[in-house]
Amino acid sequence: MKIEQLYTSCLSEAAYFISSEGEAAVVDPLRDVEVYLKMAEEQGVKIKYIFETHFHADFVSGHLELSKKTGAPIIYGPQTQAGFPIHMAKDHEEFALGNIRIKALHTPGHTLESTCYLLSDEEQKPYCIFTGDTLFVGDVGRPDLFSGNLTKEELAGMLYDSLNEKIKTLPDHVIVYPAHGPGSSCGKNLGPETSSSIGAQKAGNYALQDMSREEFIETVTRGLSAPPAYFPVNAKINKQGYDSLDSVLNTAEALTVEAFREKARNGAWILDTRDATVFTSGFIPGAISIGLDGRYAEWAGSLLPFDQPLILVTEAGREKESVIRLARVGIDSVQGYLQGGFAAWKDAGEPIDMIIDIEADELAMDIPHDSRLEIIDVRKESEFEAGHVKGAQNIPLSTMNDVLTLAHIDDEKNLYIHCAGGYRSVIAASLLKKQGYHNLRNVLGGFGKIKQIKGMPLVYPDKQTA
Repeated sequence: MKIEQLYTSCLSEAAYFISSEGEAAVVDPLRDVEVYLKMAEEQGVKIKYIFETHFHADFVSGHLELSKKTGAPIIYGPQTQAGFPIHMAKDHEEFALGNIRIKALHTPGHTLESTCYLLSDEEQKPYCIFTGDTLFVGDVGRPDLFSGNLTKEELAGMLYDSLNEKIKTLPDHVIVYPAHGPGSSCGKNLGPETSSSIGAQKAGNYALQDMSREEFIETVTRGLSAPPAYFPVNAKINKQGYDSLDSVLNTAEALTVEAFREKARNGAWILDTRDATVFTSGFIPGAISIGLDGRYAEWAGSLLPFDQPLILVTEAGREKESVIRLARVGIDSVQGYLQGGFAAWKDAGEPIDMIIDIEADELAMDIPHDSRLEIIDVRKESEFEAGHVKGAQNIPLSTMNDVLTLAHIDDEKNLYIHCAGGYRSVIAASLLKKQGYHNLRNVLGGFGKIKQIKGMPLVYPDKQTA
């Protein structure tokens, strides 16, 4: 028996490849399935099952693609209604894989169809459980994501029953393999590890402590932030089906400067996937910066329209990666990429734009002398509340595709934009540039650098300034 976790950091997502005696199963695969096919070939095993813990909202799963290429059935739990053929497992139904067995445990609460898969080893003893979004390390799945007309309180009640009847009753040694790790929006505050044990979670996970049903519902539903905008889109895609990744890749062709310019004139959005520090020094006017070396797919899904064609500016050799990672969140509208990248555009004498980068100490020097200065902090509300520059306006990046949000920003002010480290602020600055704001400064290093500057007027939760 061999169990491998395949963790994708930019999505905080974990898929699993399980093999035993020449047979394999994949749990919660990503849309780009070549990695699983390669693993099967290298290990000399045949993929027999594709297990889905639920309809994912934060990425497009590879269930259809992998089933088409392997012939393996797609297995969901009870109460699943899908737009494609599946094997709907019964509660406690077992599946033989080599000389191990995998049992479906229906655990509604995060969603109605949510199901965990309990693996028993060669001696038929419980060894590990793939919990999907039912149980995370230090958290549980949020109960407010797209389960028909049920309220989050009703789903939270179901989750309470699932945890107490199906999860807490397992032996302490059973390994917990969740679908997500830290940074995921599928829970409130996931722990730093990507695996754990039932015993450790019963000891340290707030949601597995002894409490009444009413206390649990209040605890789990309290403090839920709005889910990313692309979640309902992805959930629908996973439920109804999607085009093959091969067809998406074939649509994204290399474009000459002339062809690229023409598509932009016809309404295509320009997405620049180069590093943020490279983007600010020169980019195509109107381009939006979302660097590949960050939570690229998540921010693309949150901020870009799904109904508009996209054209890309990338680093050389990263064109395919840029397209695939967009497809992971259901953005299939890439019409092409600029052949030769930004250098080709610049060499052709086409117009370019820039964003001024400044150091944090320059911000400190400008604050007392510039009456038109406006600080825009694009971190999450919780980050802002933990500490911020006095007088700063908090406009979380996730809200900056909303025209009403941008209406609160005065285009006559000198805008100093920052986040925590510098990635999100460049995305925000590019969005503002696209909307016609030009008096922009991007604060390098974000709040991490700002709070180190002596004399910087800061506000912390105790209302004291520094």
